[in-house]
Amino acid sequence: MESTRAASLAMVGSATSVAVGAAIGATVFPIVGPAGVVALRQAVAAIATLAVARPRLRAIGWRRLRPAVLLGAVLVVMNLSLYASISRVGLGLAVTLEFLGPLPVALVGSRRRLDLACALGAGLGVVLLTGTVAGLDPLGIAFGFVAAGAWAAYIVIGQRAALALPGLTATAVANTTAAAATSPLLVLALIGLDPAELPRVLLVGVAVGLLCSALPYAIDMWALRRVSRARFGVLQSLHPAAATLFGFLILGQTLTGWQLAGIALVMLSNVVATARPADASGPPDAASPRPGSRRLRLGSGA
Repeated sequence: MESTRAASLAMVGSATSVAVGAAIGATVFPIVGPAGVVALRQAVAAIATLAVARPRLRAIGWRRLRPAVLLGAVLVVMNLSLYASISRVGLGLAVTLEFLGPLPVALVGSRRRLDLACALGAGLGVVLLTGTVAGLDPLGIAFGFVAAGAWAAYIVIGQRAALALPGLTATAVANTTAAAATSPLLVLALIGLDPAELPRVLLVGVAVGLLCSALPYAIDMWALRRVSRARFGVLQSLHPAAATLFGFLILGQTLTGWQLAGIALVMLSNVVATARPADASGPPDAASPRPGSRRLRLGSGA
């Protein structure tokens, strides 16, 4: 009981860490743009995970590395589209749209009426989020949906990569691939930057990399061994709420009552869909791996 409670509190900390990191990253959008922040985040995440994992790539072989490299490409699409969405429609709305990604993965193959209700509820939540306020940037909304699709791909490909590679190797390879792919964006962001702004930008980049990637990953890996899939799914639903809260506290971004209701509907739909009882004939609970297993967390891309 105590370990479950501690893991639940840690998951609250994980959602808070991701939201605070994303909000801090948004403060330098006017200086380096969303792409520059993503490139900084990926560079820091790659350095951190390589230092911990220290993968021996020559002993692994390309065939086993391929899913992790593909996962790195998915990370690039997911984070670039999410941060582009944040820059156009705000943190809370963008993260909520991205949060739609795990829903189809959770519902695939289901014939339960309750799951159909979850899908309809999430759809209604999106309508309330995007259709009740005039002047929302349609490109920002589109980027949010792209981030959602990338998150769904992250879950599917990430599971495959984690099973193919030991420990944190999949994460290290994926982050390194993403860092290499976004390195030209980092160079472009830093070229012509006012030298007086450089320390601030680098400090924000380190903060975003640690708060959005390294720290929440470590927390989630620890918590996944102590909580059930149902509780994990419920706690993951905190991400849109945390993003909305810290978007307001740090960035001064506000939402209407209808939009807050839409966020609540999307969160509730995901909670119900992901917390459903596992099929007794199906595979073991993927969110509760045994110690030493090679499962990858199915967490937020924010």
